[in-house]
Amino acid sequence: MSDHDEIHDIHSAEEVSNTGLVLPGQSLPTTVYVIPIHNRPFFPAQVLPVIVNEEPWAETLELVAKTEHHSLALFFMDNPPEDPRHFDPNSLPEHGTLVRVHHASREGGKLQFVAQGLSRVRIRGWIKRHRPPFLVEVDYPHTPSDPSDEVKAYGMALINAIKELLPLNPLYSEELKNYLNRFNPNDPSPLTDFAAALTTAPGAELQGVLDTVPILKRMEKVLPLLRKEVEVARLQKELSAEVNRKIGERQREFFLKEQLKIIQQELGITKDDKSADSDEFRARLEGKVLPEQARKRIEEELNKLSILETGSPEYAVTRNYLDWATSVPWGVLGTDKLDLKHGRKVLDKYHSGLDDVKDRILEFLAVGAFKGEIAGSIVLLVGPPGVGKTSIGKSIAESLGRPFYRFSVGGMRDEAEIKGHRRTYIGALPGKLVQALKDVEVMNPVIMLDEIDKLGSSYQGDPASALLETLDPEQNVEFLDHYLDLRLDLSKVLFVCTANTLDSIPGPLLDRMEVIRLSGYIAEEKLAIAKRHLWPKQLEKAGVPKSRLSINDAALRAVIEGYAREAGVRQLEKQLGKLVRKSVVKLLEDPESKVKIGAKDLEEYLGMPVFRTEQLLSGIGVITGLAWTSMGGATLPIEATRIHTLNRGFKLTGQLGEVMKESAEIAYSYISSHLKKYGGDPAFFDQAFVHLHVPEGATPKDGPSAGVTMASALLSLARNQAPKKGVAMTGELTLTGQVLPIGGVREKVIAARRQKIFELILPEANRGDFEELPEYLKEGLIVHFAKRFGEVAKVLFPV
Repeated sequence: MSDHDEIHDIHSAEEVSNTGLVLPGQSLPTTVYVIPIHNRPFFPAQVLPVIVNEEPWAETLELVAKTEHHSLALFFMDNPPEDPRHFDPNSLPEHGTLVRVHHASREGGKLQFVAQGLSRVRIRGWIKRHRPPFLVEVDYPHTPSDPSDEVKAYGMALINAIKELLPLNPLYSEELKNYLNRFNPNDPSPLTDFAAALTTAPGAELQGVLDTVPILKRMEKVLPLLRKEVEVARLQKELSAEVNRKIGERQREFFLKEQLKIIQQELGITKDDKSADSDEFRARLEGKVLPEQARKRIEEELNKLSILETGSPEYAVTRNYLDWATSVPWGVLGTDKLDLKHGRKVLDKYHSGLDDVKDRILEFLAVGAFKGEIAGSIVLLVGPPGVGKTSIGKSIAESLGRPFYRFSVGGMRDEAEIKGHRRTYIGALPGKLVQALKDVEVMNPVIMLDEIDKLGSSYQGDPASALLETLDPEQNVEFLDHYLDLRLDLSKVLFVCTANTLDSIPGPLLDRMEVIRLSGYIAEEKLAIAKRHLWPKQLEKAGVPKSRLSINDAALRAVIEGYAREAGVRQLEKQLGKLVRKSVVKLLEDPESKVKIGAKDLEEYLGMPVFRTEQLLSGIGVITGLAWTSMGGATLPIEATRIHTLNRGFKLTGQLGEVMKESAEIAYSYISSHLKKYGGDPAFFDQAFVHLHVPEGATPKDGPSAGVTMASALLSLARNQAPKKGVAMTGELTLTGQVLPIGGVREKVIAARRQKIFELILPEANRGDFEELPEYLKEGLIVHFAKRFGEVAKVLFPV
């Protein structure tokens, strides 16, 4: 039988069996076409548009249109197949909804019709199931009326929930009107279905409602869904109200501000942003004395600012330039305190010792006081780490009453840091000097350039060369910053530079600076610094009262001798900080206790001493030399010995630099050729293989000042006689036996005193350097000044 014949027979069967359940004004067919839907189940109480694909449901709708009842069954499918022509009929749920089709139309490959829900429907058997159109034989589950009080109570609960939902979401009111027009509100079955249709519950839950025929059970399922919907709608309304309130407030604020701006402009009370910027920049220039070139340039930029739009990038660049140019304190000078007594008081307050440095600074103040102003100078403080170079810079500023600005140039590799970037790119800034003047707000501050010996250099430029103009009193009257492109007068600035060593500072830069040397401290100075400055500072830092924690002088001396023997006092400060921290632990354990630290307690707090009292090396071929390092002065023992007499030879060890090796060669040559003169066997070196060693082999050593010491060690070996004890020496030796001058006399004298050596041999040319030393350093010293090596030999090997 063909499909067409099959359908014709079905129509006949339908006409015959039209005697099933009859609702008012309509009869329900026993065979209907089926279309599956995917979003959510369709309920009998609904009247809604339904959209399906034209392919493959067009033929189904055409056949429905030809039936008298114009009805079809809609069944919900949770997971529809990609191709609806190949779906499993068993995947359809038990119940669907019979709907009457109204106003079918097609558009853009879709079919749309209004579906009017009529009744629950159940498939009794399939008539056509292989491909659309699907045809089934159906029956209609009967919902028995249940007039019980429980059903009435549920009905009232549903109606109340619907009433609550209506004000929260006005969209539901239209659906309710449609429902009330078509159904009796007292009929619980349509009411329950309508309530379920109002919710946004998942499709599976709604299908469960559709499958539940008994009215009471169905009501029990629908009421929680409806209550949940009411809560969700209420929450959404609250959130929406809050969002609207915030937006409303901001809009109101915005409108009010805009209105206020316009009213103020109309009344002349305020100006727009551009006028406000211009007025601010002009106000900054009041009271400042600008050079003509700077005034002209700033006026040009202000005129340019008034033409530009505030939103343009050029406006931002011009505004930034004017911000910097008007922040420079043109012609504004601070008043100096030219009072020598005040200056000395400040220097003594913060620094113990360093009398020669203080005198030099006071001379500098005196000249300024005599003249009435202190013109810019460039001072370079050189000394080992921890001797107080940076703090002296601060003290100079305080004694003058000038603002102080410090920046470290250590490791700086970009010359734009000094002279500024050019304005050709985004993010350009003026150099550090302009930034300093902006911060201090006067043209005569004290500016400290820290660590000037550690300037770097790279492809971005050479900052040391950029500093030449800055630190030259003849040139810095017209210092040019690349960003401002204006001439600045830095001649009133007092520059204070600091360095650990002069070796790495370029010659032309060093030539522009006045060098003041800060040497290390001797034990007595360190003791005074610890008592007056370091210990009170550590107590204050830890918040410990003086009455609860104290240290005696013997303990401080023991810390200086055993734990902090460096030239400066930074290590000493660290050790005192450690003592305070350890003591605070004890004070916390016993709140009533007081801690007194003596010399015997130090090992408990600080561990074993780092430095021991050095036994000065003595014997044949052993001499104590004096050396200078960037960390201060040091003693340098030198040893010489004969290994064998098989052949002539000379060996050097101790990680010596090129200059020191040359000094050793000169000493060996000089002593070899003058042995007879100095009482040695002239043939000694002809058969001897000699080894010369400088201890502390891990430390690199270089310099010419060990020449005399090496020659003395070789002479002692050749004479087979130990030199005089307790003598240290320094000096450069030539091949003709002359003793040449050396540097670092002060540091070397301090190193000798630290090692309890009180007899020194220095070059005659350094007599002046020694005489200039403070009396407390020279006190108790026996110093021999030598022009030639013969004078050294007389001291070491007296006849």
